[in-house]
Formats: sequence, C-alpha cells, structure tokens
Amino acid sequence: MHKNPGNAPAPGGAPSAPKPGPAGAAGGDGGRPAGERGRTALAVGVVEKIAGMAAREVSGIHALGSGLSRTFGAMRDRVPGGKSSIGRGIKAEVGEKQTAIDIALVVEYGVVIPELARQVRENIIDAVERTTGLEVVEVNIAVNDVHLPDEPEVEEEEEPVLSAGQRPRLK
Repeated sequence: MHKNPGNAPAPGGAPSAPKPGPAGAAGGDGGRPAGERGRTALAVGVVEKIAGMAAREVSGIHALGSGLSRTFGAMRDRVPGGKSSIGRGIKAEVGEKQTAIDIALVVEYGVVIPELARQVRENIIDAVERTTGLEVVEVNIAVNDVHLPDEPEVEEEEEPVLSAGQRPRLK
C-alpha cells in the first residue's frame, strides 16, 4: 500500500487535501494556538502607570516623585496633551519579557521606611507581573523627602474658567 504524505499527488494524479492538524493549529505555525501567534508590545508609560497606581495603594506615601518633578508635573498637567501624573516619579525600562522600575517617593513622617519600601516593592511587582505578564527583575526605591505633619499642603490652584479667545495669565 502506498502512503500519501501531505499534499503529494494521489495515485490518480490529483493532489490530496492537507491532513488536518491538532485543533487550533495551521500550516507553518508550529502548532501554536491562535492566542500565541504574534507579539504584544507594551509602552513604557503603561508599566509606569500600573506601577504608580500600585504604589499609591500603600499607606504612608505622601507623593510620588521629587519636589522638582512634582513642580514640573503640575505645570505639565495644565498643558493639553501633557503626560498624566499617575506615572510621575516612576521610570521603567521595558524589554520583551522583563522590566525594571525606579520609583521616587515622599513618605509621611512616622512610617517605618524599610517596611514601607518592602510593601511598595511587593505591590508594584504583583500588579505589573499580573497585568502585563512581564517579569519584574527589580524595583529600586528612592525616598527623596519626608512630609512633616506641620508642613502646609501644597495644593494645585483652581484654574480659572476662560472665555473663548482669552489666554491664561502667566505668573
């Protein structure tokens, strides 16, 4: 008996139909399921925002970023199309399978900083790995300041409502 491999002509001269492979597999894909074909690229800002949200969930953090980055961030927030403040104070390096994150914090007075850093690190690693599938190889934390209870809160001013054509006044 003659065996007919793949698309070789059948004894009658007509090509035979391809033999079906495993469910979800097709010709030259190596038998991978449809959900595994192709790449997913994550922007750096995606990882920074996820890390920022995860860090803010930890009690004892007053703000993210250094004083200078918070000042520039407040101005950038006022510019249409400016970067969101969620990722302020966070820098990420993102590869195909791994990421490394640096975060700058201002902590509340009285917190135990090593314990706070451990909680922030664990929260960021859990959130980023769970939501992106990337391995977090390190989370470096820089505590740049301590917010004291008697320090005034720096609140962003209310923006005045401008009529059409009116320009904001610079200070």
